[in-house]
This record gives sequence, structure tokens and C-alpha cells, in this order.
Amino acid sequence: MPILLPALHRFTAACRAGQRLRQWLAMGGVSVWLVLTPHTALAAADAYAQVSTLLTQGQAEAALAQIQSHLAQHPQDAQMRFLQGAAQSQAQQWDGAIATYTALTQEFPELPEPHNNLAVIYAHQGQLEAARQALLRAINNNPEYAVAHENLGDIYLRLAHQAYGQSVKLQGAQPAVQHKLQGLQTLLQSTP
Repeated sequence: MPILLPALHRFTAACRAGQRLRQWLAMGGVSVWLVLTPHTALAAADAYAQVSTLLTQGQAEAALAQIQSHLAQHPQDAQMRFLQGAAQSQAQQWDGAIATYTALTQEFPELPEPHNNLAVIYAHQGQLEAARQALLRAINNNPEYAVAHENLGDIYLRLAHQAYGQSVKLQGAQPAVQHKLQGLQTLLQSTP
């Protein structure tokens, strides 16, 4: 199942829009927008690029160190927190990644990417129903989100394999069920 890292530009834009809306509502609906200065925006873009490069190179621990340093100064930076979840996943810090993505899904429930990545972790842990629910939320938020549809298909394959396997245990190896089970096994072996 693909864990999403790249769609950060759209993720960032949506997070900023959500932050601006919350800031606007907190100010009583007065049109006050907080914007980044060009210098701050360039520094943040450079930090995201550095962390993304480290993750692409498989250097999760180094990425986490940079992320922690950045978040110490900018604890509400949703994009860096998203990268934190990706780095935690890459470092197999599953509890931390779940906490990071769960917090993002609560703060930005409209974004599909944190739901997708949370589903990937749940699936990795064998929590297929939790993964399915997270993917349905991702797809509900963005029906055109192809990665979530692909991941949901993988979850359904695994659930079908479990169901047919249970059928074989309960009633023995019926030829039709055994055939379906073998077909699913072939499909599951071809999925990354």
C-alpha cells in the first residue's frame, strides 16, 4: 500500500486555508489574515525540501532530527508535522506516526492524505477494518484521490482472502472457494 509523501503542495495549501479560516473565526469573523514574510516562506520551503530529500534517501533519523528542530520553533506547522509522520513511519516508529497522523486528521479532517497514511499503518499492523474506515474518510474528503482508492482495493483483497480462508476452515476445501482463495493469493503476492 502506498504511503503518501509527495502531495505536500496541495496539503500545505489546504492547511493554510484551514488555518486562515480558524484565525478569521477566532478574530470574530474580522478579515485579518496572517501571512508569511518572503524570508520566512523561503526558509520553510528549504526546510521541507531538506526533510523530503532525507526521506527520499531513506535517512529517517536525520529527517526526524531536522523536523524536531523545526517544530520546536514552529509547533503548528502542519506540513512539517505531516512529514514527521512520514519519517516516523519510515523509521518504524508506528505509535508516534499514528499519533501524528491522528492529530492531523482531527485538526484537518477535510484532508485525505493523513487519513490515507494512517490507513497504511493500520494495514501494516493487520488492523484492516481501521484501515478501511480511514480510507473511506480519505475518499469521502476527495473522491478523486487515486492512491486512497488503490489502497482501499488492497484492503478489500486482504479482507476477501481472510473471509475465504475462514470459509475453508469452517467447511473444508470446497473447489470454488479454494479457486477464489488461490486467485486472491496470486493477487496479494503481486501487491507491494
